[in-house]
Amino acid sequence: MDILIIGGSGHVSGAVARAALADGHAVWAVTRGKRPLPEGVTSLVADRHDDGALEAAVVGAGMTWDLVVDCICYDVPDIRQDIRLFRDRTACFVLVSTDFVFHPFHRRFPQPAESDHFLTLEDGFSAYGSRKRLCELELVEGDTQGFSWAVVRPCHIYGPTSELGCLPLHGRDPDLIRTLRAGAPIQLVGGGHFLQQPILAGDLAETILSVAGNSAADGRIFNTAGPDIIESRRYYQIVADVLGVGLNVEEIPGDAYLAEHPERASFLCHRIYDLAPLAGAGLSVPSTSIEDGLRFHVNGLLERSGKNA
Repeated sequence: MDILIIGGSGHVSGAVARAALADGHAVWAVTRGKRPLPEGVTSLVADRHDDGALEAAVVGAGMTWDLVVDCICYDVPDIRQDIRLFRDRTACFVLVSTDFVFHPFHRRFPQPAESDHFLTLEDGFSAYGSRKRLCELELVEGDTQGFSWAVVRPCHIYGPTSELGCLPLHGRDPDLIRTLRAGAPIQLVGGGHFLQQPILAGDLAETILSVAGNSAADGRIFNTAGPDIIESRRYYQIVADVLGVGLNVEEIPGDAYLAEHPERASFLCHRIYDLAPLAGAGLSVPSTSIEDGLRFHVNGLLERSGKNA
């Protein structure tokens, strides 16, 4: 296939690019040219917020792609730009959204893709999640004129191109390994007892790629998570086990923390999903266990820093 990625040098977009190349596909990526792309990716340099520059890069490529994946669509103008530019230039479009579109106080277990309680900007929680939901609605309710699309909503995405950590105070924490090795306590809001399903970036990439050419996925939104439901505390325990150190936890009372930081409510709730819709549509179902995935993540960071576990 011929695949275009909006992004390409980031955590998720880079994983999609590498997975596509490994599967033998031809890959293009639109970035601002600030960071290197995986070897073998054809670079299209443009800032997506400069609409004229993006259109010039896309039109100049002279391509019709089998799949276009937007990993950096964060607001309504972005998705409208996608629909306009790629309606006649791709057979399939995938928007990478987020599970933060759901209201944190009105979740179901497991949470289906449809809900009566999506976040809005007026809720005052996650502007990121509410804006992603508005992007989804442009596809669901807008005049897409036959535009073939699907949406994936990942839970916490991990892997060695990102820092470790899945809760506030130690979320994407560049010092987490150093803290654990020093035997210092890590501060977990609510004791880290929130349930979630972290997904390895490589697994998410394979799910995205499996959307192409799949009519059962057309016009659908998929909650996309890893195979294991774990307490967030378990995430940190696995990291400590890989490092061969103990886990010292200082519990931060959840109610008090949430009262001071309401914008972080989407992190402080159970995030549980049924993967059956992915399987039912014939998509690649994430299968890497959290133990194997976090071992890969930790060892990748250690290798990058030149330190051994």
